[in-house]
Amino acid sequence: MSVLPTGLLLAQTNTGSNMSYIILILIAAIIFLAAVYIVTENLIDISAAKSGTSVSGGSSGLLKPKAPKYVDGPFVQLKKGHDINLEGKILSDEVADVSVSTYAIQPPNFVGMSPIPKLTVDQGDEVKAGDQIFFDKKRPAIKYVAPVSGEIVAINRGEKRSIAEVVILADKEQQYRALDSIDLDTISRDDLVAFLLDCGAWPMIRQRPFNIVADEKIVPTNIFISTFDTAPLAPDLSIAVKGNEQAFATGIKLLSKLTTGDVHLGLSANGKAPTAEIFGNVDHTKKHWFAGPHPAGNVGVQIHHIKPVSAASPAWTLGVQEVITLGKLINASRFDVSRIVAITGESVVKPKYVRVIQGAKISDLLADQQVPDDARCISGDVLAGTRKLPEGFLNYYDDQLTVIPEGKHFQLLGWLTPFKMQPTVSKALPAYYLNSTFKVDTNTYGEERAFVVTGQYERMLPMDIYPQHLMKAILIRDFEKMEGLGIYELVEEDVALCEFACTSKQPLQHILRSGLNVMLEQG
Repeated sequence: MSVLPTGLLLAQTNTGSNMSYIILILIAAIIFLAAVYIVTENLIDISAAKSGTSVSGGSSGLLKPKAPKYVDGPFVQLKKGHDINLEGKILSDEVADVSVSTYAIQPPNFVGMSPIPKLTVDQGDEVKAGDQIFFDKKRPAIKYVAPVSGEIVAINRGEKRSIAEVVILADKEQQYRALDSIDLDTISRDDLVAFLLDCGAWPMIRQRPFNIVADEKIVPTNIFISTFDTAPLAPDLSIAVKGNEQAFATGIKLLSKLTTGDVHLGLSANGKAPTAEIFGNVDHTKKHWFAGPHPAGNVGVQIHHIKPVSAASPAWTLGVQEVITLGKLINASRFDVSRIVAITGESVVKPKYVRVIQGAKISDLLADQQVPDDARCISGDVLAGTRKLPEGFLNYYDDQLTVIPEGKHFQLLGWLTPFKMQPTVSKALPAYYLNSTFKVDTNTYGEERAFVVTGQYERMLPMDIYPQHLMKAILIRDFEKMEGLGIYELVEEDVALCEFACTSKQPLQHILRSGLNVMLEQG
């Protein structure tokens, strides 16, 4: 029998019931406020996108994001994306010299080129840096030239007799083809274009859509340059521009004469200080500051938030080191494609920056790195780079070499291993919450599966595009949907992070390129 008074029991019961009601009301209020917040965000994003002032990649928020104090221009805070921290990062800003004896220029590096371009040299010929090697039969005005002086020692072929590499054994003392002196203040645009075509620098300018070598017959509305790279183990481009400030400024001035619009620079606002003074102070540009995880450094993402491209409104893009090369054409009157390359990855003994010439042989770059036989060499980063054999060469546009272990081993339970420390975008795994570097290999931890709608891609891509719907439109060759869903704004590097996050293990970069090729063929 209870010894407590009946009134006290009733009071406690009523109190408990009241507390339950209060908790339910609070939960309902929180859900209501969250719904209002989300709807408001979406309405702000839609309104901003219509007016061309969207600045957040889908997360405008009710408050304007706060920019770092050093930002002195338009600021874009990106929330979508994901940073992948890997072992093998370069810890020093020092740049080492490395002995490379063999270089190559590779026709497959140029999107849309005929598989068998017209060669203007034979094996055994001697060439100077800047001498023509081949040209595309479909676009004969554009010359592709030797990166170094030396002897043509091999013309390697691929499938169906396509030309894969033209290999040059470099001279110890480099010789350069003589170029005319150019005055940027007085030269006309037509004469400047003719000069760039003749000297072999034109392939450094790429065109969106499609990421092809720029069409010399058009005048772009805008030119875009990203001054930072957010990909895994990517090089710090402020190191590349150090000592080349004058050449970079001259290259920007040259580009400003090629467009009726503006030269736009994408600057990093991720750090406590700006990355390089020259990027913020260079003339003839409009500066835009971006903060956020990868792929914030991709020029395609920056274009989307500045002035999106379309089939009727193409734009041109360059990398920082290509701009420097253009500047050297004017300042030094020679074709100098020397550049800073980052050698990274856990399979190298000492990650470092090296000073080499474009198209260097990979085995020469790794001569002192004691790379294991079972390692994979990647020209570029681990997300969007190209697999290479040690006997291969760096790609034309790449300034990074990554080396990681091959994933040939079998792992019990695969990705289901609960406490395996590997990069992930899943909040269900402990590794997501660790602010540390990870060891990786080339295992995909699963095979290709049903292409299901998960919403993963949309969380990785800070653009107003639905990549999963676009990929399915590409697979069924629905041209109208492909165009409407934004295929013209994307290239492979933009969806590389989506491919990393993909539960279905779909080759998104390959799918996207197949769609772009189809649209390019359709004209």
